[in-house]
Amino acid sequence: RHFDHLFYWSKTMRNTFIAAVCAALLPVAAAAAPVDLSTWTANGNGSWNLAGDNNSVKQTLNNNPTVFINQKNSQGLALSGTIKVETTSDDDFIGFVLGYNNGDLTNGAADYLLIDWKQGNQTYHGCTGSAGLSISRVSGQLGDNSGAWCHDPANNVTELQRATTFGNTGWLDNTEYTFELIFTGTNVQVSVNGQKELDINGSFANGSFGFYNYSQANVRYAGLQEEIAPAVPLPASLPLMLAGFGGLAALRRKARK
Repeated sequence: RHFDHLFYWSKTMRNTFIAAVCAALLPVAAAAAPVDLSTWTANGNGSWNLAGDNNSVKQTLNNNPTVFINQKNSQGLALSGTIKVETTSDDDFIGFVLGYNNGDLTNGAADYLLIDWKQGNQTYHGCTGSAGLSISRVSGQLGDNSGAWCHDPANNVTELQRATTFGNTGWLDNTEYTFELIFTGTNVQVSVNGQKELDINGSFANGSFGFYNYSQANVRYAGLQEEIAPAVPLPASLPLMLAGFGGLAALRRKARK
């Protein structure tokens, strides 16, 4: 009876423990929160015009690379919103930066990720800027040159991956796209209109998230929300733990025979 009582106690504690472990390891849902853009800052020669709700900003100039950044380390965040070119003029670059530090446009030691999307193929700076969405690593200054224009490593921009469906397809005029980004130290994912377009692993520097614009006027970035990025998968050891508890249960049944 003492042996049976011991296994009854073990079963009770086992169920309680399993529930506690699963609750601790499963992702916790958190509501996405709107982002107040009034605390953000601009780098470069852009003109970033904040809307009255502080949740929308429009860059109005056709100029050199410019960013509008949140000025905080953003690894571990999932960010979503919309992006729209509100003109039929020009066909150049819109997008985002990740792991950016204030002043990195002119920093020779910069190290951050550039996600840019060009509408059409165009030759400039002695090379062709390709239509489509891609992610690149910036390792130095980013200016009006072949680095920003065609992802030229000689000018500090190395392309890492092109998008799945938009890799060679440009954005459309006066069309709003939804985007979702996940930014961690080892993985970046970018989705457009609910379709995952970029998914890249590596070792990435922490830093700001921001909007990016190069040679494209009248681009609106709006409805930005952020939340904690999804949790990592459950540990591989968890099934072994649960199997061990299952073995205890089997032993109890055998002892009763």
